[in-house]
Amino acid sequence: MMVAGIGSRKGVSVEDVLAAIETALEAHGLAMTALSALATASLKQNERAIFSAGRELALPVIVIGNAALKAVSSRTISRSDLSQALAGTPSVSEASALAAAGAGAKLLGPRTVLGPVTCAIAISGDAA
Repeated sequence: MMVAGIGSRKGVSVEDVLAAIETALEAHGLAMTALSALATASLKQNERAIFSAGRELALPVIVIGNAALKAVSSRTISRSDLSQALAGTPSVSEASALAAAGAGAKLLGPRTVLGPVTCAIAISGDAA
């Protein structure tokens, strides 16, 4: 399973989200078709653009609760003081991707920042 974790500022566009996902995948030499799901933190559950991107890509959007984010936070690569303060994790996108990809998941690298959106790619332990 390969998951794109998404973090964003409020009010981003679906184009912003899709561009960040594409940029993150390209950084790892991957195509959009490699993805199994998108994931984001519960604090982003009302961010329409993330769910619109999921619909456009025909992928489920997994909303990760605070406890699950915190459980994987020690395994994130990037550190954002704002993310830590608002979501309780150093990287919403990285922690969301890790939590959604399941036990033994690994980040392919640090999050990609593209304007107001961050995207991190994680693979499940069985895909490594």
